[in-house]
Amino acid sequence: MNQIFVIGIGPGGVDQLTVQATRALASVDVFFVLDKGDATADLVAVRSEMIRLYAGRHRVVDIPEVPRDRQPADYAAAVLTWHDARAAVYETALAQLAPGEVGAFLVWGDPALYDSTLRILDRLPVEITVIPGVTSVAALTAAHRIVLHRIGESVHITTGRRLLAEWGPELNDVVVMLDSHLTCLQIAESGLDIYWGAYLGTADEALLSGSLAEVGAELAILRAELKQRKGWIMDTYLIRRR
Repeated sequence: MNQIFVIGIGPGGVDQLTVQATRALASVDVFFVLDKGDATADLVAVRSEMIRLYAGRHRVVDIPEVPRDRQPADYAAAVLTWHDARAAVYETALAQLAPGEVGAFLVWGDPALYDSTLRILDRLPVEITVIPGVTSVAALTAAHRIVLHRIGESVHITTGRRLLAEWGPELNDVVVMLDSHLTCLQIAESGLDIYWGAYLGTADEALLSGSLAEVGAELAILRAELKQRKGWIMDTYLIRRR
């Protein structure tokens, strides 16, 4: 059975690779790369630079992306179907490993936080070693120089898809990921602050913070401009009740 590394590479900056990750990169024979098209060419370039800096002799196997329904009636069922389809193309790609070769998937951020790679590989007969990575949450709070939680309190982490359904007076600190529509702007409540960041840890890092009611419109314009300029955007934010 071949060894497969699932390596967290941080939210986008080469400098955010951990020492453990660089050591794992050096031992990899085959890197499996999911091809998401020209829209994410910048991300491919960063990933390629990481491999150039830290990998030894290797080859790269491209895996075609599997189309998915982004607005399904049954989200959970649609995701499971998508994972099954991805598992099939992953299995085909992994068959290219020679006996004894080590393969690797490079995962943005950390493989355990809102990423599907581990769930997909769990369907296949491979031995997996996970290398944790810097999360976008850690990069966000570091960039804004804030502590994620208040003394003795909890933090809620969710997605843009679920934010409005889960929002309530018992939540004081909420991290929101995968929100392509800035759902926070639909929260009709005063006394909220936002700490937002995009392209965290890269030369294109963009930050904005302040009262949600006061900076919300500015944030919507900024996010749209950044996405149009680069063709893609990776961002996250913390909503904090005062």
